[in-house]
Amino acid sequence: MKHFLIIRLSSLGDIIHTLPAFSALRKKFPQARISWMVEEKGKEVLDLVAGLDQTIILHPSEWGFHRKKFWSEIFKLREKTNGKKQVALDFQGLVKSALLAFLTRAPTRIGFHKKNLKEPLASLFYTESLQEIPENTHVISKNLRLLTRVGIQEENYEFPLVLPEELYTSVNEKLKETGYDDRKKLVLLNVGAGWKSKRWFPEKWVELIEKLKRPEIFPLILWGTKDEKSLAEDIGQKTNTPLTPFLSVKEVTALVRKASLLVSGDTFALQAACAFCRPVVGIFGPTNPRRNGPFDEKEQVAFHESECSYCYKRSCSHLDCLKAITAEEVARMSLRVLERNV
Repeated sequence: MKHFLIIRLSSLGDIIHTLPAFSALRKKFPQARISWMVEEKGKEVLDLVAGLDQTIILHPSEWGFHRKKFWSEIFKLREKTNGKKQVALDFQGLVKSALLAFLTRAPTRIGFHKKNLKEPLASLFYTESLQEIPENTHVISKNLRLLTRVGIQEENYEFPLVLPEELYTSVNEKLKETGYDDRKKLVLLNVGAGWKSKRWFPEKWVELIEKLKRPEIFPLILWGTKDEKSLAEDIGQKTNTPLTPFLSVKEVTALVRKASLLVSGDTFALQAACAFCRPVVGIFGPTNPRRNGPFDEKEQVAFHESECSYCYKRSCSHLDCLKAITAEEVARMSLRVLERNV
């Protein structure tokens, strides 16, 4: 029996983008044992993945080479992965993920070309590396190409996510708290993002919501963290728009699948909606929408290329890329998508 170890520790959106590679691996090797190494928050996504044999949860932020806990975890990891028989596939491309592959003692450790790695030193821990890939390649296709090193040629995007009925029941109960009218189109407005440089401005969200007010539309503001909740509350008060209650990662996944439209920056919610082929309008600033954005040509992306585009910086002093995106154009895109998906 073949044994594979997928290493994609975080973030949630990147885990979604790795699912088609897992699906292709499972299809090619239906009898193989496939494990996935992930940080704790990512487990919520992997709990919804059909066909995964084992989820290995790590807490690397608590580690240090000098700590007993680190080495204790590594010995447990070796037992879980059965490293001597393992093919480790590092989709993360960091030194820590490549080092983890090495520490499992997997004899075959496959990663991207060093020019495609966030941290090129990670390539020192691989036994095999992929040829260089153009960086404007969509990250899902990039992940699928890593599988060519194990004999898989796959171009289709398949997301093996299965949502239990009780998850929808939970989400529907929480929607009732917002006053949601299920006869209307549910439009989710995801105002937050993990990076400050991905967050569109509050005043533009306010303007957008005002432009989207229609009798047939029920707008709902989506948030995740405490900072995002504060931002969402400010926007909600200015527009008289309800907010979602706190939702787990799994509940967010079910909610975006239910929505008629999601308007969002480059975040997990957007990637989840795309995985379920739900209508989206993406708002992109420092990241490349051709690489990280919606992959269905019918979806809409608000993006204005500039001299500093594709910087992938988590913070920025001017945010000209986001300033160039107007509420009017996002509203126009949103209404067009809603009309097309009646």
